Amino acid sequence: MIFRGLPIIRVRDRLPAGRQGAGGQGEGEGKMSEDLRESILRYLGTVSQAKNRDVARAIGMEKALVDKAIADLAKEDKIEYRSFGGITYIALPGKHET
Repeated sequence: MIFRGLPIIRVRDRLPAGRQGAGGQGEGEGKMSEDLRESILRYLGTVSQAKNRDVARAIGMEKALVDKAIADLAKEDKIEYRSFGGITYIALPGKHET
């Protein structure tokens, strides 16, 4: 399936069997996590700001995984949260709407 020119990769197909719970990383999960984080940052470089669900759709990943990766990126100050009228967006630090 193709969404906006990007292939959708089903997350369950990319996770190793016997995946560990929260905090643990099974073989291959660290790589997937890093790929996911890079995809999020790359996408945010193409827009002024976005909602988490829009990022998940654009990169073809499950929203729950994208939410966790976004929270981690925010803790590292690689992205920032913005709220307008009760709606929260994410953006690269210092990148303003044009």
